[in-house]
Amino acid sequence: MVRRQLSRLQKYQGGIKYMIGVPDTVTIVDKHEEYTALRECITLGIPTICLTDTNCHPVLANISIPTNDDAISSIRLILNKLVFSICEGLSIYIRNP
Repeated sequence: MVRRQLSRLQKYQGGIKYMIGVPDTVTIVDKHEEYTALRECITLGIPTICLTDTNCHPVLANISIPTNDDAISSIRLILNKLVFSICEGLSIYIRNP
């Protein structure tokens, strides 16, 4: 019983020990499922980018992207575009400080 709980905690919370600080932004794929994480981000003042489905209210997120968060292909498309845009902006910032 304890091993199962420890394994579950390691699976879902294990990456936290490698964080050296609070993240600059948080991207939430399913706001309905990750409501607790969204509330924690609001409490800590961390800007959030949420992929919002029709069953969620878009007001709580700083940036809401309307999408079908049940289809993996739409999630992959939007996250790939988001990562590309972040990398492009970062490279421009590095070249022109």
